[in-house]
Amino acid sequence: MLSTLARAATRRPLTVMLLWGVFLLLGFGLGTGVFGKLSDDVPDVPGTESAVAAEYLDDLDPSGESITAVVEAAAVSGPEVRAQVLRAVADLRDLAGVAAVPDPYATRGLVAEDGRALIVPVALEGGLDDAAEEAAVDAAAGRLHEIDASGVHVSGGPLLGEQLGERAQEDVKNAELISLPVVLVLLLVVFGGLRAAGLPLLVAVAGIAGAFLALSAFSQFTDISVYAIQVTTMLGLGLAVDYALLMLVRFREERRETPDVVEAVHRTVAAAGRTVLFSGLTVAVSLAGLLVFPSTFLRSMGLAVAAVVVVDMLAALTLLPALLARFGGKIAPAKVRAKGEEGRLFARLAGFAARRRVAVLAVAVPALLVLALPVTGMRVNIGDARQLPKSTEARRLHDAVDAHFPPGTGVSPVTVVLRPGTDAGTADRIRALAPGVGSRDLPGGTTVLELPPAGSVDGRAATELVERVRDIRGDAPVQVTGTAAQLVDFRQMLADRAPWAALTVLAGILVLLFAFTGSVLLPLRTIATTLLSLGAALGAVVWVFQDGHLAGLIGAEGLGALSLTAPPLIIAIAFGLAMDYELFILARMREARERSGDDREAVVTGLRRSGRVVTCAALLLAVVFGAFMTGGFSPILQIGLGLTLAVLIDATVVRMLLVPATMALLGRRAWWAPRPLRRAHERFGVREEAAAPAEPEPAHR
Repeated sequence: MLSTLARAATRRPLTVMLLWGVFLLLGFGLGTGVFGKLSDDVPDVPGTESAVAAEYLDDLDPSGESITAVVEAAAVSGPEVRAQVLRAVADLRDLAGVAAVPDPYATRGLVAEDGRALIVPVALEGGLDDAAEEAAVDAAAGRLHEIDASGVHVSGGPLLGEQLGERAQEDVKNAELISLPVVLVLLLVVFGGLRAAGLPLLVAVAGIAGAFLALSAFSQFTDISVYAIQVTTMLGLGLAVDYALLMLVRFREERRETPDVVEAVHRTVAAAGRTVLFSGLTVAVSLAGLLVFPSTFLRSMGLAVAAVVVVDMLAALTLLPALLARFGGKIAPAKVRAKGEEGRLFARLAGFAARRRVAVLAVAVPALLVLALPVTGMRVNIGDARQLPKSTEARRLHDAVDAHFPPGTGVSPVTVVLRPGTDAGTADRIRALAPGVGSRDLPGGTTVLELPPAGSVDGRAATELVERVRDIRGDAPVQVTGTAAQLVDFRQMLADRAPWAALTVLAGILVLLFAFTGSVLLPLRTIATTLLSLGAALGAVVWVFQDGHLAGLIGAEGLGALSLTAPPLIIAIAFGLAMDYELFILARMREARERSGDDREAVVTGLRRSGRVVTCAALLLAVVFGAFMTGGFSPILQIGLGLTLAVLIDATVVRMLLVPATMALLGRRAWWAPRPLRRAHERFGVREEAAAPAEPEPAHR
C-alpha cells in the first residue's frame, strides 16, 4: 500500500504538488472565514436538563441577546458625563434592533457606590436575523464608545464572540510569526542545509491550511469554540513538522545507502511512512475518545483535530515524497560516522537504563507519580473573564465591574423554570433558597424564578444552589438552567462518559499497537508508561493554574480551577502525541531485532537510531506550543503547558529511560503474543519495510 502511494507521488510529483497547492489556496482562502464564526459558548450539552430548559424558554419567550457597557470617570454623576450618558441612552433606544436600554441613573445598582463607574445594559430585540443583529450590535457599541470618559468598555453577547474571534486570529498570526522562524533555525541546525530544513515547513503550512479548512467545514454544522482555532493550528503545525522530520531523517539515511533519489524515496515511505501512518492513526484514535461525550464542543474538537492529523499524515506521505523526488537530489545524505559514534549519547542512556532497570524504575516511576498527585484535587469550572488576556475589552469590562461594584454584580442567576402543575409549596421552598429572587410569569402558566448565587457564576455556592433546587423539587415539573446548571450538567457528563471514552481509546490503541508490533505485552507497557507522563503533565497544570504556583512566570494567575475545556483536550492530544514517539522508537527496535535477533542489542540500537529524531521532534513541538502560549488565553495557556510538559517528559524520562528499562526487564517476552494472534499478525499486519542496512551497529553494553 505505502509502496504504491510512494510510486504514485514520485511518478507525477508536479501533479501532486499542484493538487496540494489548490488545497492551500482553499485553506487560506475559504478556511480563514472561520474566524468570523467562533463561539465562546462551550459548556452546553444537548439533552441535559439545563439545555432542555433553555430551549423551552427560548420557544416560549424568545428574547434577544444583550451587550453591556461600563463607563468610568472621576464622577459619573457629574453634569458633563451625565449629559453624555443620557444622550447615548436616548440614541440607543432609537436604534433598529434595540429593545430596551434602562436609565442607569434611575435604575438601582447600575451606578457604583464610589461614584466612579456606571453600567449601561443594552437589550436587543428577539428574532433578529444574523445580519440585523450584527448591525444593531455594531451600531450600539459604536455609539457607546463615543461617550467621552476616562474609560468605556463594551462587551458581552454576540460582541464577546466577535472580540474573541479577532483576538484569536491575531494570536494565531503572532504564534506563526514566532514559531516558524524558530523552527526553521532548529531544522537548519538538525539538517545543516536550507533545502532540507525548508521542506518540513512546507508540510507544516499544509497542516495549518488543513486546520483552517477543517474548522470552516465543521462550522457549517455546529458551533466552533474560540479556543479551537489555536488548538487545531498548534497541533497541525507541530505534527506536520514531526512527521516531516521523521521522513527526512530516514530519507537522508537511505540516500547514504542508495544513490538513486527515487528509490531512496520509495524506501523511505515503505519504512518511515509506515511509522507515520500508524502514528497518525493512533493520534486520531486518541481523539476519537472525545466523540463519546455528547458535548458539542468536545465532539467538534475531536473531529476537527482528527481531520487535521489526517491532513498532516497525508501531506507527509504524498506531498513530501513528491517534493523529495523533485528536489531530493540536492539534499545531502546523512554523514557516514564511525561505528559506535552515531547516537552515542542515546545508546549510553539506553545501555544504562537496561543495566540498571530496577533502579531506574524505582526512581522514575515514584517521581512521576508525585508530580501527578495534584490531579487528585483537580476541579473544572466554566471560568469568567479572568481567563482572558488583560488587553481584551471583555477583561477590561470585568475588571472595571470588579473594582467598582459589589461582589456578585453581573453574575448570571440560577434560572428555575416552574412549569404548569408546580405546587405552591415547592415554589415557596425554592424561593426561600436565596434572597432577592426575581420572578416573571410567561404565557401558558409557566413561572421563571431567578435566584442570585453568592460568589462567582460557577463557584461552589452557585453549583450547590442548583443541586439544592433539584433536591427540593421532587417530582414537580421544575427544571434548572443557567450557567451554573450548565456546569453541573457538564461535570456529570464528564463523569458518566469518561470511562467509556477511556475504554474506546485504549481498545483502539491496543489494536493498532498490536498491528504495528505483533506483541500483546508491548501495547500494555506503552499505555502504562504513557499514563505516567500524562499524569505528571496534568498534575503540573493543576499546580500552576488551579493552585497558582509560578503562574505569574507565564503571564497567568491561579483561578482555583482549570477551564473545563483543558483536561479532556490535554488528555486526548497528549496521549496521541506520546504514541508518536513510542512508534518512532519501536519501529527502530523492531528493525534491529529482526536483523540481529538480540533483544538487548535491539533496545540499544533502536534508541541509538531514533533518540535524536525523538528529541528534535519534542523540542520542535515545545517551540510550537510555547509560541501559542504567548496569546494569553488561560485555556490555551493550560493546554499549551500541559502538552509541552507531556511531550518533554515523555520524550526524555519515559522514552529514554523507562522504555529501555522496561524492555530490558521484559526481555524476549516483550514481543510475545499467543500463537493465534501471532498468525493473525503475520497474515494481516502491515509489514512494508525498506531493506536493512548491510551491517548492524554493535550495541553498547
